[in-house]
Amino acid sequence: MSRTMTTVEAIKEARRCLNCARPLCQTGCPIENNIPGFIRALSEGNMGTAYEIISERSNLPAICGRVCPHERQCEAHCILTKKKCGIEIGSLEMFVADFAHKNDLKAMPPSSKLRGKVAVIGSGPAGLTVAGDLAKMDFDVTIFEAQSEPGGVLLFGIPEFRLQKDVVRREIAELQHLGVEIKTQVLAGVDFTVDDLFSHGYDAIFMGTGTSLPRTLDIPGKELSGILTATYFLRMVVLADEGKLDESETILHTGDNVLVIGAGNVAMDAARTAVRRGAKNVTVVFNKTEAEITCYPSEYQAAVAEGVQFKFLMQPMAYFNKKQMRALRNIRRQSTALDETEVAGLLVQNITKTMDGEFVSEGGQEVLACDCVILAVGQKPAARIVSTTKGIQIDKQGYVITRDRPYGMTTRAGVFSSGDVVHGPATVVLAMKESKKVAAGIAQYVDAKKLLEDCNLE
Repeated sequence: MSRTMTTVEAIKEARRCLNCARPLCQTGCPIENNIPGFIRALSEGNMGTAYEIISERSNLPAICGRVCPHERQCEAHCILTKKKCGIEIGSLEMFVADFAHKNDLKAMPPSSKLRGKVAVIGSGPAGLTVAGDLAKMDFDVTIFEAQSEPGGVLLFGIPEFRLQKDVVRREIAELQHLGVEIKTQVLAGVDFTVDDLFSHGYDAIFMGTGTSLPRTLDIPGKELSGILTATYFLRMVVLADEGKLDESETILHTGDNVLVIGAGNVAMDAARTAVRRGAKNVTVVFNKTEAEITCYPSEYQAAVAEGVQFKFLMQPMAYFNKKQMRALRNIRRQSTALDETEVAGLLVQNITKTMDGEFVSEGGQEVLACDCVILAVGQKPAARIVSTTKGIQIDKQGYVITRDRPYGMTTRAGVFSSGDVVHGPATVVLAMKESKKVAAGIAQYVDAKKLLEDCNLE
């Protein structure tokens, strides 16, 4: 996990780098950032050069420095990590990006916008990466965002304690400095279609709409109040923290007993946020073993340190309302209509893992008392763009099908896609990795299209 460094600390840490002839750290970075280059510049005190080097491959260095799983990527590959003294690459990246912002350093001049016109739908990590890369390649880029503010999951899905919102906003401002235009509160498939964009002169269109639809559990009691998805909960908290929503609308209240179902990064974000919102007890319920949790190790360790409890090998079976819980506890009390509409417990089946790796029921059932249940069991793509556009094919799970030449183009000519809507939910940096390749594919396509037009062969 990255930490804030002083200038002296950052330079001292940078000078520990061995400047390996074969930099494994760069190999471990999904976007192949020139890590040795920026660290060398930093070690010499050349902050501007360090920022320029980082910005060659990354449009979001301040964000990546904070939320990338460095312990699994660049830092894991550092040769010094084997000696338990690896370079704190994430912290150094964060330092350089923050230093550049404080001192108004700009890595690139604004785009000439002469090479072509591209529309980007969605302003999450994928959309911002494509927009930034294309602007650097002198394309005229416009982002179309459904929300009132750009940022997508970076702004509304990652909690403030992991990624400060002012950091997201300043990174987006850097893209605007490059010449990227941003239009908000416009919903693709409702306010406009792909065909509308082509008719307005766009040479290519990028879809980076992510997986905006949360999955739920189809079990008895799912209609009860007090059951919400993690993405909704996190978004409501962001809005409440910024004074755009009443605190009561976050649903969670001080002193609540909260159950979080799932054990991925979103589940850890929801659980740790619930702790900060004043929950009395927060318990993560997972249907597999501790070794099989899908969140980053650092996030799991942080959750444990903050008091989050974990119950493994438990399969949710049904939600209980207050009336059912009273009956279960033999509380003789007149029930009300309200008792039958609010969640008060989760029925779980205890399971075990066999030698063959199968999960089977064992040990009976139990009921976990709760005031609120937060679901973090996965997400899926929305279908608005696909349903309003001819020629875009999807697979059985609803993910957009793309091709390798030009990279990232869908089955509709000129329409490209990447990020979670293609590959499923993943990390910020993995979305960036694929999106950089797609940006190159878009550039290839637009150049070829214009060449054919110039030759009157189209």
